[in-house]
Amino acid sequence: MQYQPSNKYLGLNKQLIPGLIRQYGGNVVSTNTPGATGKIIRAVIGEPMFILLLISCVLYFILQKNYEGIMMLAAMSVVTGISLFQEFRSRKALNALKHLTDPRCKVIRDGLAEDIPPAELVPGDVILLSEGMRVPADAHVLEENDLTVNESVLTGESLPAEKSASGENNRLFQGSIINSGQCIARVELTGNRTMLGVTGKYVSEQRTPRSRLQKQASRFVTRLAIFGLAGFAILLIANLVAGSSFAQSLLISLTLAMAVAPEEIPVALSSFMALGAFRLSQQGIITRQPYVIESLGAVSVICFDKTGTITENKMHVNGIYHFGSKILYEPSVPIANEAGEILRYAALASELQPYDTMEHAIWETAIEIVPGIAKTYNLTHGYALSGIPPMMTHVHIIDGQKLVVAKGAVERAIAVSGLSEIQKAEILDVVVRLAEEGNRIIAVLKSTISGDNYPQKQDDFEWTFAGLISLSDPPKKNAKSIILQLQRAGIQIKMITGDHPQTASRISRQVSIHNPGIYMTGNDVLKMEMSELQVKVASVNVFTRMFPEAKLKVIEALKANGETVAMTGDGINDGAALKSAHVGIAMGKKGTEMAMLAADLILTDDNLRKIITAVKQGRKIFSNLQKAIGYIISIHIPIILTAAIPVLLNWKYPNIFTPVHVIFLEIIMGPTCSIFFENEPAEKNLSGSFSAKYPVNLLPRRKMITSIIQGLVIATGTLGLCYYFMQQGHSLPYTRTVVFDSLMISNIFLTFVSRSNEHTIFKTIRYHNILAPFLMGISALYFIAINNVTVLQQIFGLETLRNTDMIMTIVIAMLSVIWIEFFKTFNHSRVGTNKPAVS
Repeated sequence: MQYQPSNKYLGLNKQLIPGLIRQYGGNVVSTNTPGATGKIIRAVIGEPMFILLLISCVLYFILQKNYEGIMMLAAMSVVTGISLFQEFRSRKALNALKHLTDPRCKVIRDGLAEDIPPAELVPGDVILLSEGMRVPADAHVLEENDLTVNESVLTGESLPAEKSASGENNRLFQGSIINSGQCIARVELTGNRTMLGVTGKYVSEQRTPRSRLQKQASRFVTRLAIFGLAGFAILLIANLVAGSSFAQSLLISLTLAMAVAPEEIPVALSSFMALGAFRLSQQGIITRQPYVIESLGAVSVICFDKTGTITENKMHVNGIYHFGSKILYEPSVPIANEAGEILRYAALASELQPYDTMEHAIWETAIEIVPGIAKTYNLTHGYALSGIPPMMTHVHIIDGQKLVVAKGAVERAIAVSGLSEIQKAEILDVVVRLAEEGNRIIAVLKSTISGDNYPQKQDDFEWTFAGLISLSDPPKKNAKSIILQLQRAGIQIKMITGDHPQTASRISRQVSIHNPGIYMTGNDVLKMEMSELQVKVASVNVFTRMFPEAKLKVIEALKANGETVAMTGDGINDGAALKSAHVGIAMGKKGTEMAMLAADLILTDDNLRKIITAVKQGRKIFSNLQKAIGYIISIHIPIILTAAIPVLLNWKYPNIFTPVHVIFLEIIMGPTCSIFFENEPAEKNLSGSFSAKYPVNLLPRRKMITSIIQGLVIATGTLGLCYYFMQQGHSLPYTRTVVFDSLMISNIFLTFVSRSNEHTIFKTIRYHNILAPFLMGISALYFIAINNVTVLQQIFGLETLRNTDMIMTIVIAMLSVIWIEFFKTFNHSRVGTNKPAVS
C-alpha cells in the first residue's frame, strides 16, 4: 500500500495537463542517436554479402553480360528485402517489448490517485513513491516516512541517502531508487531538464554489451571471412594463371567469397532472440533483454525466493506469544490484554499505511481485535528497517509519554534485550515449535525514553523483550507440482529466504524441494571461502536468514560451478542476486520496480507456471536456433567445395558456378534458416537435449561435427555427379544443371532432416509448421522453372536434363542427405527415449 491522497494534496487539474505538456514537453530524455530505419538500412548495406553482390553486378555489366547483371540487381533487391524484413520484424518485436516493460508511476490529479506512464508527468504533478520504485522525475519531498534513496546512478555512491521533507535533503532525482520508506513528492523538472538528462547519464544511451552468442557468432563469421579471403586470392591467381581476364577471374573468385559468407547466422541469431522474446511476451512473460533466451534455454538451477514466489504472500496472524506469561494466544475476539498488548506494539512498530504484506496482516488483525489502536498512532521518531538480521523501531507519544517499540528477527531481538541464557532458550524453543509449522516469526520489543536525546543506533535502547508474532503464509497451490516438474526436467531447485531455518525447511518440505532439512544461513555463507561454498551449494538446497550479500555470494558460487542459474525475486533486497544470475525473474504483479529493473524476465501475473513456460519456450527457441545454424553449415560446405574443388584440381570445367548461381541458392537458404526454423514447434523431449553446464555454445562440438560431415557427404554426392557427367562428355551447361539441381534437391531434404536431431524425417514431416507447405511449394516452382523455362535457362547457363539423368540426380542428392536418418534410427534405438522433460 502507498500513501492515500488527502485534501492536502489535490494535485494538478487534469485540464491543465495538455498545456503543460506543450510547454515543457514529455518526460523523456531525448538523445541524438540516428533513426532506427536509417540504422537498419546502413547495417544491411554494410553487410559483406551486399558488397559482394554489388561488385559482382558491376563486373557483369563490365563484361557486357547484361542479363546476368540484371539478374544480380534483382537478386540484390530480394536479398536486401529479406534482410530488411527480418530487421524490421525484429525491431518491431523489441519495440513492443519495450512498451510492455516501461514502468508506471502513481500520480495525484484532481485529488485522485492514478497510474500513468512516466513520460506523461509534468512539473507540478504530485507523485507517490514507495520502497523499490524508481524516481520518474526530479522532485522535492512533501511528506516522507523512513525515506532513504539509492542515488548511485548519479553519484556512484552505493550507500543510500536519507531524505526528509525539510532541509537540504528534500530533493529526489530521476533514475534513483527508493531504498526504504515512502513519500509524497512534487515534480519540479522533467525530461532533459532533470539532473540525469543534464549530466548525460541516461540509461537508454548506454550501449548494451554484445551477448556471449553474439560474440561466438562474430568469431565464427570472422574465421570464415578469413578463409573466404584466402580462397578468393587462390582462385583469383589460379584463374589468372589459366589465362582468364582479370575481370572474369575476379568474378569467378567472388563466387567462392559469396559461398563462404554465412550472413544468415547473425540474421538468424538476432531474429530468433527478438521474435522468441516477443512470443514469450504474448504469454505474459516479459523479456527485458532478448538475448537472455541464450541462458533461459539452458537453465540448470533455479533459486526461488520464498515469500511471494513460492508462497501466496497473503499473511495472517495466527499466534501471539506473551513472553511475561509464557502463553501462546490465538488472535480472536475477545482477546486477553497481554496478547492485545503484544499485537499493539507490533502494529505501532509498523507503518500506518503499510506496503509490506506482513505489516498489512498485523494491522488487519490489530484493528479487528484491539479497539481504537489507529488513534494511538502518533509517530515522532523512527529507525528504518536495517541491520543483519533486520529490525525497525518507532517512537510514539502516547498520553504524554514516549513509547519505543520495535519488531524484527528473533535473533536480533534476543541479542539486544539483555536476556539470560535460560530466557533465550525458552524463547527459541517457542520459535522452533512455531517455525516448524511453516510460520514466519517476528519478535516484538518495547522501551521508554524521555527527552529528545535518541541513541544513534536502535540497538542502544534499553529493550525489554515483549513477545512474538506468528504469521502464516502458505505455499501457492500449484507450487509443489511446478517444482516437481522442474526437478523431473533435471533442474535443481533451491530456496533462498530471509525466514527462520525451521520455517524454510517446513515450506521446502511442503513443496517437495530435495533435502529440506539441510540448510545454510546467510552468516554461514559469508564466513565460507568461495571454494568451500562451491562444494556446499552443490548439495544444499535451503538457504535461510539470507540478506543481499549472502544471496549474491550463493549465486556467484553456483555460477562458478558451471551452472546456468535463474533467480526469482520480488523485493528490493533481491536486486543484486537478480542482476547477477544468468536469468533474473521478477514478479510483475507484487514485485518492486527495483526487482523488475534488475531482472531479465518479468512474470506479469506472478504465476509460477510461467517459469515452466519460459523454460520450455527458451529451450525450444535455442533448439531451433541450433538446428538453423547446423543447417547453414551443412548447406554452405557443398556450395564452397563446388566452387573451389574443380579449380584447385584443374577439372575440365573449373568454374561450375558464377555469382548468379550462388546468390539464387542463398535466396532459398536465407528465409529457410531465419523464418522456417524459427517457426518450428517444440519437440516433446526437448529438455533432455541441453547441457546443464554454462556456457552454452552456439553449436555444441558433437552437433558441429555432425553438420560438417553432413555437408561433406552432400558435397561428395554433388561433386561426384559433376565429375561423372563431365567425364561422360556432357557440356558445361548440362553438367552445371546437374550440380545446381543436386544442390536444390539436397537443400529441400536437408531442411526437413534438420528439423530434429533424434527423430527421422518420417516423423518430422508431421510436425506442424505453417511455413512447410510454402517452402515446399516455392522450392518446387523454383526447381521446375529453372529446368523448363528457356529464358531462365539462358540466364543461368543451364540445359534441360534427360529423364534418366534427372532421376539419377534426384536419387543421389536424396541419398547424400537421407543417410543421417539411418544413424538417427540406430542411435534412437540404442539410447532410448528416457530423458527428462518439462511436461
